Amino acid sequence: MRWSVDQVLAVAPDPPSVAAGRAQAVAAGWTGLGASDAAVWGACSGSGKDPYLTCVDLAEPAFRCSCPSRKFPCKHALGLLFLWTDGAVPVGEEPEWVRTWLAERARRVGRRATQPEAPRDPEAAARRAEQRADRVAAGAAELREWLADRVRGGLAGADVEELYGVAARMVDAQAPGLAGGLRRAAGLIGRGRDWPGRLLAELALLHVLAGAGTRLSTLPADLAATVRTRLGFPIDTAGVLATGERVADEWLVAAVTDEVTERLTTRRTWLRGQVTGRPALVLAFAPPGQPLPRTFPAGHVVRGQLAFYPGAAPLRALAADMDEPVRAGRPDGDSVSAALQSFADALAADPWLERWPVLLADVAPVADGADWVLVDPEGAALPLAERVDPWPLLAVSAGAPVTVACEWNAAGLRPLTCWDGDRAMRL
Repeated sequence: MRWSVDQVLAVAPDPPSVAAGRAQAVAAGWTGLGASDAAVWGACSGSGKDPYLTCVDLAEPAFRCSCPSRKFPCKHALGLLFLWTDGAVPVGEEPEWVRTWLAERARRVGRRATQPEAPRDPEAAARRAEQRADRVAAGAAELREWLADRVRGGLAGADVEELYGVAARMVDAQAPGLAGGLRRAAGLIGRGRDWPGRLLAELALLHVLAGAGTRLSTLPADLAATVRTRLGFPIDTAGVLATGERVADEWLVAAVTDEVTERLTTRRTWLRGQVTGRPALVLAFAPPGQPLPRTFPAGHVVRGQLAFYPGAAPLRALAADMDEPVRAGRPDGDSVSAALQSFADALAADPWLERWPVLLADVAPVADGADWVLVDPEGAALPLAERVDPWPLLAVSAGAPVTVACEWNAAGLRPLTCWDGDRAMRL
């Protein structure tokens, strides 16, 4: 099936690549264009002597181009896909270089699938799990003592290096969740006039988490699962697919956003059940420079089942059995008060939530001094986060009420998708 433009946009690494890809989507610059059920290919004229050979394996997807770009997919692959979505690529027989590449990929995938798994020793695995739980509990107890000493000594003397030193000890204790919280706290020191208050709030959450980590066996099962996740215990995805809560619905793909760091690219896809109203978060990861797995494009609806990770407020999920996405019109959204109530309910169950999806209906962007807020018809408003650029949203809405999908946290709203009529625009 030929992709939609939104599916092409979903695999683009960043907005500049989209713009560069659209510039390459001119048939006159290509030769040898063709498409089959498995791949799309062509040769694009570039600055070099020879044209760049470009091919897209549609199954995963995967991309190949002889250009020197370090982006995946590169602008030529995106331009080729844009041409294909426009119907400008004829169906044809795969040339030899395409067949060879597809066959190599098939062999590699088959080799990975047929490699025998190392024999498992359940007793050894149980011992390792017990040893890790003991180390995490010891680390959590040490952190609680340090936090008590630090609060007694006053936060004014808090030092970035000191917090990073404690974070390193939490890494040694195999509690990366505690280490990450300490590093976030370190980043607050000295930033803004209200940083002592925000630092105290961050450390208070860590104190509660560390306390819960020392008595995991006494917690209710759902809360214990949440605490284990926040502490950084790994969760087997096969186990989630096998035993996780299954929810069937028509899932609106409300928003898609990528977060790029030096070590990892993370894609967050926010879904919302059209019948159940339930929010869900599907995560995808890729090393730097590597393409992310194919995900659902924003503004589409996909029917199927999600398998939810365990927890007191289950949010993260895996796509268990999903159909192909289809384009959807403008969805129904919530008022500001309804969105805040859903966030409050989730926060009561999981106080360590970092962000929450909100879908706001008929909200208008309004300047509030030097800041911006979204105001609903009842006059309730939520602020945009300090570092959010309001102009893409203003360009789409022209100041009129629109439906917007956002991430919400203590810093404010971050708009991700805006509907212009029935068309979803990724911001």
